[in-house]
Amino acid sequence: MRALIFDPFAGISGDMILGALVDVGLPAAWLESFVAGLGLGEDVRVVVERADRRGIDCGRVRFELPVQHAHRHLRNVLEIVNGCTAAPGVKARATDAFNRLAQAEAGVHGTTIERVHFHEVGALDAILDVLCAVAGVAELGVEHCYTRPVALGRGWVEMEHGRFPLPAPATLKLLEGLPVRDDALEGECTTPTGAALLATLTGGQTAPEQYTPLRSGFGAGGRDPEDRPNCLRAILAEVPESGTAPRLMLLQADVDDMSPEYLPGAQESLLAAGALDAVLMPLGMKKGRAGMRLEALVPEPALEAALAALFRETTSIGARYWAVTRPALARSDEVVEWRGQRVRRKRVRLPDGSERVKPEHDDVVRAAGAAGVPAYQARLELGAQDGLVISADATNDDASV
Repeated sequence: MRALIFDPFAGISGDMILGALVDVGLPAAWLESFVAGLGLGEDVRVVVERADRRGIDCGRVRFELPVQHAHRHLRNVLEIVNGCTAAPGVKARATDAFNRLAQAEAGVHGTTIERVHFHEVGALDAILDVLCAVAGVAELGVEHCYTRPVALGRGWVEMEHGRFPLPAPATLKLLEGLPVRDDALEGECTTPTGAALLATLTGGQTAPEQYTPLRSGFGAGGRDPEDRPNCLRAILAEVPESGTAPRLMLLQADVDDMSPEYLPGAQESLLAAGALDAVLMPLGMKKGRAGMRLEALVPEPALEAALAALFRETTSIGARYWAVTRPALARSDEVVEWRGQRVRRKRVRLPDGSERVKPEHDDVVRAAGAAGVPAYQARLELGAQDGLVISADATNDDASV
């Protein structure tokens, strides 16, 4: 299983995450194309460069943006997220991150998430940090994210509301349930955006004891203090599917008092909260009422976040869950070139030793459109194509989860 391990030994922020993703293999050209395709305006530009942090060569990502009013409410931020051209799954995870930010700020200031007035995290560069981070993780083919303990930082910081102790109150709320470390490092090590992204991407799962590093990289923070390298390390790794994998829970809720058209949004929110899969199915409920069952497969460390998403996004007042076992076929990820287009495929090995290959649907549709052929024809060709693999991960031989 391909995983990404965050090592926030000096803290974490949105730009540090992006720099680390680039340094670990996310193509700068892809990131530039992704930002250009978001539909946020021609004046929005991404700059990918290198930076030195106390002798460590790091990736550095920053945005060149038009001057604008950065104070937004949650609804204004989500309008930008939902109005951009990112994939639905990316929007769902970005929405989860901003919902977490709003809930943390509301808890600190004793108000509701609707009344929260975003300042720094409502700026367009923070919105881009979140969108690019969740999309970049998906582009790298990462199935799970983990974290090592997060450096908190000490001292005071000047914010829109005044002078606050470090870690900032909202940041500490966002880190609840995640491992942290207090090394007496001066200054703001972890930002609210970084904490929200870490919580959304990892679901609080700590780094496994055993893994095989594939690549590692560093993302530079904006500051360069003299007492430490201000950067985030990211480790792209192969993690065994058994032994270190968390227990899986089946989460289930039945809803009969909510319009079904809103349930796909709840389904996406569960996936953003860390569910491995989420499905909807119709059913007949008591008194002959038509209802829908929302069911999700959730790693145990992400159960609390998944339950919060379920109760937030549906009218359900209860849920049920239990531990399940999921046998899984050994698989590997690969990228092939088809008619000049890069397409991701998953190759699985059956118990009899034979293999089958399935290309990623989104890549098939994109490649088919670029080649001017029907998507089903591209799917048939890509399923049969062999010998043009341009990158691949080692196959995981352990088929149990």
